[in-house]
Amino acid sequence: MKRAILLFGMLLMTAPIARADLTHRMTSSTQLTVNGAYTDASRIGSTYTVSGSNIKVTDAGHFGKMTAATATAAAAQDVGEYDINTAGSAFSFSESWTQGDAVNTIGSGVDVTAGVVADMPAFGNTLSMSGGVAGTLAGTILSSGVTTLTAGGAGTSATGQFVTEIVID
Repeated sequence: MKRAILLFGMLLMTAPIARADLTHRMTSSTQLTVNGAYTDASRIGSTYTVSGSNIKVTDAGHFGKMTAATATAAAAQDVGEYDINTAGSAFSFSESWTQGDAVNTIGSGVDVTAGVVADMPAFGNTLSMSGGVAGTLAGTILSSGVTTLTAGGAGTSATGQFVTEIVID
């Protein structure tokens, strides 16, 4: 009997003790975004190109050219006067003109009202984005984790999340 008690006591001493740490986290978040209005405008310069073969300027004419720009105006085109050099022979002629942008005064050319771009500068390269309109944009999270998002107007976004994490060490 003593032997059985001794064996049972030894068995109890070797038995592992069960222990665990438990961590439970719950997090909720919403993100509501309304885009801002912007305009990015870049002036372009005047360009003129001419090329050809068997072409000459007329007796009283000249090749096309650009006139000098001023502080507020882009260079303009001075049209040339051309003729075929050798009558009856093949010829080619190409002419290209791009009118550059005038210089606007600082602070002019863009009006934004209530997040909407009403008008913009008339430059050669213009990118414009109207601002968002919040409208009915909303987001709520209940203590139960239930997330409700309400769409807004154009240029808005709503993101909601509920994360639950259980860690057993």
